[in-house]
Amino acid sequence: MTENGACYDGEPSQGKVQDGKRIEYLSKHLTQLSRAMESGVQVKGYFAWSLLDNFEWADGYSRRFGLIHVDFNSLIRTPKDSFIWYKKVIANGWMEI
Repeated sequence: MTENGACYDGEPSQGKVQDGKRIEYLSKHLTQLSRAMESGVQVKGYFAWSLLDNFEWADGYSRRFGLIHVDFNSLIRTPKDSFIWYKKVIANGWMEI
């Protein structure tokens, strides 16, 4: 596995983008990845898809996969709650969150 993620819509409100479903999705996948590693599966890396909301071949700009919300008109970028959560995962390790 190199990467995985999910699209959940959400717009900034008061400088935040709440996306608890994405956190839950990533948390469940990291739990299973941890279990696989504990049973001997060699894992060399894991990446959340995607850092920024971007163009998707199947859906254009209509779906949002990123950890950072991008306003496609102004290009303002707002870190989502999942970005803040994933930053802690990277800094502290998965099992420490």
